Amino acid sequence: MWEFLAAHALEIFGLVLGITYLIFELKAWWPLWIISIIMPINSLFVYFKAGLYADFAIDIYYVLAAVYGLIVWLRGTGKKKKLPITATPLKAYPILLAVFAVLFVGIAFVLKSWTNSTVPWADSFTTALSIIAMWMLSRKWIEQWWVWFIVDAASSGLYIYKGIYFYAGLYLLYTALAAYGYFKWRKMSTFELESKTV
Repeated sequence: MWEFLAAHALEIFGLVLGITYLIFELKAWWPLWIISIIMPINSLFVYFKAGLYADFAIDIYYVLAAVYGLIVWLRGTGKKKKLPITATPLKAYPILLAVFAVLFVGIAFVLKSWTNSTVPWADSFTTALSIIAMWMLSRKWIEQWWVWFIVDAASSGLYIYKGIYFYAGLYLLYTALAAYGYFKWRKMSTFELESKTV
């Protein structure tokens, strides 16, 4: 048992970080970005060992995106001192879809051409969609929860297939709580809008 735990120590640490991150995200609390910096650094080693090279590469993006998200959440945008939870603007959907399609095909091409990945399309799918979800989170767009739901469900299956069981469990938890997160944020955004009109 101790050998198993030692072999999966980084995954267990990632699991603890991931649960902490989820609690902070559900509360829309800015320290989630601090965890978002630490967690991908830990995951770099896990994904590289498992041959999930796109997930490995996205963790570098996650660190940079977390720094950006932290700044935006703390400073707000424009005249707004605090970044509010809002719906995704309709004009953003075609752009997000186009970026996803380019990333999905591009990442899969790189994985198939220059790595020994055994799951290039699945790895590319979760990676490309995660980039979109992370951007939406940095803007506090409420629909990011539905994007994460798809990412988390697909990732949990991928991690089970690759034998990363603690991460698979974490992402199953993420999947189950994504819908809850959406409704919690929706309630919080409604409260913010009502409080501004009083």
